[in-house]
Amino acid sequence: MRNEHHGWSITELDHVPKTGINVMSTFSCGGGSSMGYKLAGCNVIAANDIDPEMAHHYKLNLKPDNYYLCPIKELLTMDLPQELFGIDILDGSPPCSTFSTSSAKRESLWGKDKHFREGQVKQVLSDLFFDYLDLVDRLNPKIAIAENVSGMLLGNAKGYTRAILRRFKEIGYHPQLFLLNASDCGVPQRRKRVFFCAFRDDLKLKPLVLNPKMEKVSVERALADIELTESEKSDCELDRPTDNLWWPLTRPGEGYHEAVLRMGLPIKLWNHIKIHPKKPSPTLTASDILSHHSEQRRLCLREFKRLGSFPDDYQTENDKIGKYLIGMSVPPRMTEVVAVAICEQWLGVNYENNKEGQDKKKSRAQRESPNQGHGRSIP
Repeated sequence: MRNEHHGWSITELDHVPKTGINVMSTFSCGGGSSMGYKLAGCNVIAANDIDPEMAHHYKLNLKPDNYYLCPIKELLTMDLPQELFGIDILDGSPPCSTFSTSSAKRESLWGKDKHFREGQVKQVLSDLFFDYLDLVDRLNPKIAIAENVSGMLLGNAKGYTRAILRRFKEIGYHPQLFLLNASDCGVPQRRKRVFFCAFRDDLKLKPLVLNPKMEKVSVERALADIELTESEKSDCELDRPTDNLWWPLTRPGEGYHEAVLRMGLPIKLWNHIKIHPKKPSPTLTASDILSHHSEQRRLCLREFKRLGSFPDDYQTENDKIGKYLIGMSVPPRMTEVVAVAICEQWLGVNYENNKEGQDKKKSRAQRESPNQGHGRSIP
């Protein structure tokens, strides 16, 4: 389904051979993870998020049978369909901004109430992972998969990660921890994410091997067939004084701060980056601060979709919310790699039996090296 430039259509999901594996997605955002499971042939039979705007876009594009617009805590007491109990996979991507390495104040935010977006109930973001684990305990899925930022492996955040692993074990699961880069999963974006993959103890499964090393896809290659209109480019022009000053002085692949340093000034503007056409994009963020390598403008929504491995025809109410949800989502192709490995190794799916078997074989994450692929420990 992936063409030379990595464009694809959401309608293609209807034609992926089904594995019979059922998934529920929590913190489902705009459906990045859900589309990844669908690309792997899974049925996403239920989804949950607290944000009405995310719910709108999820329903608009994925048309779920069961959607729960509520805090995840409410799922712990809600009357849920019996098919969700003992489900094959319970997926979750708890909001992770308080663990992000891009926040200089991350430790000061831990344990604090915070609005994640306008219109949401205040939540303690650093507690949401444990709410997810409480739902694992209630629904008793065969497999639990949770994604978060790489900052969970750094500094004091490692204490939270140890507590999460302990909680998995307390509720009867065998967890493994993987640090993956989306660019190793065929996504034209460098995006490091931690995946907690756990199987229920009674299944007595072998350790998961997860070490994808797919061909890197550059920005130039991913966007080669996209022709933007002048109107699209105009809407994304960089016209702030900061951009007018520093964009021309910044080389492709650099951040503005490197140009500032060359001028002998105090370093600032760390997160403003001019993309390099010959490399995968830096992490797409919800704040939309990446700039084009040769045109003085931000990336446009159609470019965001490609670099985030979202389908070209994914619908959004406007460009701003589209970029936000792509920046907040797990890239579908990244989740696909994880899902294929889980389905093959832990759930007994044989992709060789369907017409896409050879493609799945090439993309699956079973390539093992002497020191990688079996998961990480937290010192």
